[in-house]
Amino acid sequence: MIEEILPAEVSSAEAFADPLGVILFPEEAALVARAVDKRRREFTKGRSCARNALSELGLPPAPILTGERGAPQWPPGVVGSITHCAGYGAAAVARTHDMLTIGLDAEPNDVLPEGVLDTISIPCEQARLRELAPVEPPVCWDRLLFSAKESVYKAWFPLTRRWLGFEETDISINTANRTFAARLLVAAPAIGDSRLTGFAGRWLASDGLILTAIAVPAG
Repeated sequence: MIEEILPAEVSSAEAFADPLGVILFPEEAALVARAVDKRRREFTKGRSCARNALSELGLPPAPILTGERGAPQWPPGVVGSITHCAGYGAAAVARTHDMLTIGLDAEPNDVLPEGVLDTISIPCEQARLRELAPVEPPVCWDRLLFSAKESVYKAWFPLTRRWLGFEETDISINTANRTFAARLLVAAPAIGDSRLTGFAGRWLASDGLILTAIAVPAG
């Protein structure tokens, strides 16, 4: 499914069940040695997807460790993103000469727990969600908003190495073409010769899941 919302230059892999026979590299296993079983299985699923996606780029298996704020550490010349939720995991990668950054998120297509929407959204976003509610009832728009903000952060952090709060983005969801636009409400950092003011992404709701993706072309 995930390939439906990613450009052709991005390689991806996904899994709906725990992959069989996957053995973590010792360095990876050390990262989750004290984690609960659920976390270890999710981590393994994500790393398995990442290996499969990297193999599509012609790269051999290698440990994918975590860096600052848990961001995956990709091989030189590669950008990517990993996501997982109950019953699903995915990874997307690309060469740096093709993509500047990638942000990926998967969520269950279910309403957010009570009170969460108020903590992850701003008033104008909440007003838009009320307008969307009758448009396509099977889609949990509050969860889609949350997922889009997660994808924004995953695309933002590798570029800036700075925290970005939920309240520091303003996201508009387009139902006609399954896209979203994220306007950054912070001072625009310089990225190369331009200023980063926002992101454009795509979304998909299918098989009980909500998927969001951002892939910014290089240059």
